[in-house]
Amino acid sequence: MLYLIFVIAMTALIVGPSYWVKHTLKKYSYPEDRYPGTGGELARILLDWANLQAVKVEVTEQGDHYDPLEKAVRLTADKFNGKSLTAITVAAHEVGHAIQDRDGYLPLKLRTRLIQIAAPAEKLGAAILMMAPVITVITRAPVAGALFFAGGLLTLGTATVVHLITLPMEMHASFARALPMLEHGKYLIQGDEPHVRKILRAAAWTYVSASLMTLLNIGRWWAILRR
Repeated sequence: MLYLIFVIAMTALIVGPSYWVKHTLKKYSYPEDRYPGTGGELARILLDWANLQAVKVEVTEQGDHYDPLEKAVRLTADKFNGKSLTAITVAAHEVGHAIQDRDGYLPLKLRTRLIQIAAPAEKLGAAILMMAPVITVITRAPVAGALFFAGGLLTLGTATVVHLITLPMEMHASFARALPMLEHGKYLIQGDEPHVRKILRAAAWTYVSASLMTLLNIGRWWAILRR
């Protein structure tokens, strides 16, 4: 019973944030034509206002983000072409990161460096987890498989740790950068501010929720090792 409670609690902890983020962003994606301009257009306006004409605004299939190396704000097609509250708010959030980069915001520099380390570490973790059952069969030593599993767990969880550490930087982009721009520029429709705050909070948690979902792989591999 305690094991079942633990599993349920861990699943809720991992899946809950992802569900909340997706639900919030989807909820305010309608109506699709709430604003006169698109998220991509607003991103361009805000970047020009911040004297960041050299920063590009591009469509991506890899999730909304700001690339500090390529100097590009990248939005998924629904945000880039959309005129919903979610589209313009997420666009402002990503521009917030571009402004952090312009200002030499140290946490962003740290996050960029950590992500460069975490990305290969996460791939290594997945490979180690795949090898764990094989090692167990070959050596006939459950301890060896358990060690590989532990190593995979540590490396696969690297991205989650990085995103949790840098969550304050995401919140800064939302509430110290994006929200003031939207308010002072009077881009919001009256009554939208409380909803914008919810979207900005969800945008800040996007990476954390996504990386938590990868931890579900650990449970899958654990089930394999126990067979």
